[in-house]
Amino acid sequence: MSKGGQNSFRDLRQPAAQEAPKISFPCPYPLKVVGDATEDFPARVCQVIVRHDPDFDEATMQVIDSRNGRFQSVRVTITATGEQQLKQLFDELKATGLVHMVV
Repeated sequence: MSKGGQNSFRDLRQPAAQEAPKISFPCPYPLKVVGDATEDFPARVCQVIVRHDPDFDEATMQVIDSRNGRFQSVRVTITATGEQQLKQLFDELKATGLVHMVV
């Protein structure tokens, strides 16, 4: 205990107040898009990304199959220009019906 009988420990049952990290736009922004492994999944992801980042280079895209081949992850780095762009990109990717998660 500290002076005055006050406990200086934080109650770990309560999450510490954390601010979202500040991002300075424009910046490189890595994304991992996970979805069903279909023949056109990477192409569909790429089509959406290009609508939100016209300078995206498809050659930098990495496609990784899951161990059992049921899912694929597409890893890309886009040029993020703002929070609105990222929100619209995430929403459009999820609206494809093929995407399970965007990280």
